[in-house]
Amino acid sequence: MTFQTLNLLDGIQRAIADIDYTIPTPIQEEAIPLLLEGRDLCGSAQTGTGKTAAFAIPILQTIALHRDPKKRFPTIQALVLAPTRELAMQIYENFVLYGKYLPLKVAVIFGGVPQRPQVSSLQEGVDILIATPGRLLDLYNQRFVKLQDVKHFVLDEADRMLDMGFIYDVKKIISYLPEKRQTMLFSATISDEIASLIRSILHDPVRIAITPVEEPIEAIEQALYYVEKKEKIALLKDLLQDSSIKSALVFTRTKHGANRVATDLNFAGIRTEAIHGNKSQSARERALALFKAQKIRILVATDIAARGLDISNLSLVVNYDLSDVPETYIHRIGRTGRAGQSGKAISFCSQEERDQLKGIQKHIKMEIPVQIHPKHPVTFQPVMMNAPVIPTTSIFSKSRPRGRRPGAYRGHR
Repeated sequence: MTFQTLNLLDGIQRAIADIDYTIPTPIQEEAIPLLLEGRDLCGSAQTGTGKTAAFAIPILQTIALHRDPKKRFPTIQALVLAPTRELAMQIYENFVLYGKYLPLKVAVIFGGVPQRPQVSSLQEGVDILIATPGRLLDLYNQRFVKLQDVKHFVLDEADRMLDMGFIYDVKKIISYLPEKRQTMLFSATISDEIASLIRSILHDPVRIAITPVEEPIEAIEQALYYVEKKEKIALLKDLLQDSSIKSALVFTRTKHGANRVATDLNFAGIRTEAIHGNKSQSARERALALFKAQKIRILVATDIAARGLDISNLSLVVNYDLSDVPETYIHRIGRTGRAGQSGKAISFCSQEERDQLKGIQKHIKMEIPVQIHPKHPVTFQPVMMNAPVIPTTSIFSKSRPRGRRPGAYRGHR
């Protein structure tokens, strides 16, 4: 199947041809025809599977076909809810990209910035609205948003909505929508609470489960350094001297930790920015723009701030602090090794984090290969593992044994 066989409008065909879309991804191939038929959909799909286009293209086509061209101020026909400001902005940009040749108005609203420009956009009329729950409720309560004409509703990354405590707001928003509508829900994981939500808001949904394609070239090469807590920043500085690292995303557990790491790296002459919940939206957008433009090599982030970030060609992920949640390890390292690119991930484990390491290795069903840096010897007893101990001054050894490489973890992009 190709996009040309999907009977899309000429305007959409031109837009996707401009960005060299030819063959749909598995979720696009399955979802687009069903959504064009008006079916409700439950999609279990991770970031990197092409799910945004899977719901954006059918929404754009359906609204464009039925929109009254004489209507000067359109009302909201489609609502997309996203858990974070960054993800909402990315979805908005994709809608604009796919619909640039269509006479449709798209707007995005989120918190952390003044509401006046967003209100102005709404007052000019909007066909498709992308929003985070908090700002949407604020503007709805101020009567700047009207939802009575919504015919298509998308709840993206429902599991993250739940993790971030937005599920109550989401249910409140849903109560304001017309009962007769098309609903699409996407979630990387389906917990009992998400399953209950699916049963309550979707009508006879089609269920699609897509996992990233497992290809050897997309395997993520992992490494583990045991290190004293006070030595972490020095080890990070030494490792980042490797000129082959074009870009690195460093994860810390706390906002204060992210600031401290970024400050220490900048003081050492390594240009770095930090993003976390206490940063203003403009500061976060500026940091991300600098990173994507390769004007800085290092971005330090907390897990919440990094959710929804789509960063291409990321050389390295560093778990400066191990997460208390084993699943988070997979989400973190999955930021690298996307779309057929090779990926590398390293983790620091201090004496205080040995229990987290045990949980992670149990969850991923493998032992992460250990490396030792000669300038940073370990004085505490490491977790006993069978993984090879490789003395090296580089993050990854240049030679590998034949067969499957150590630390390759497949199936997460």
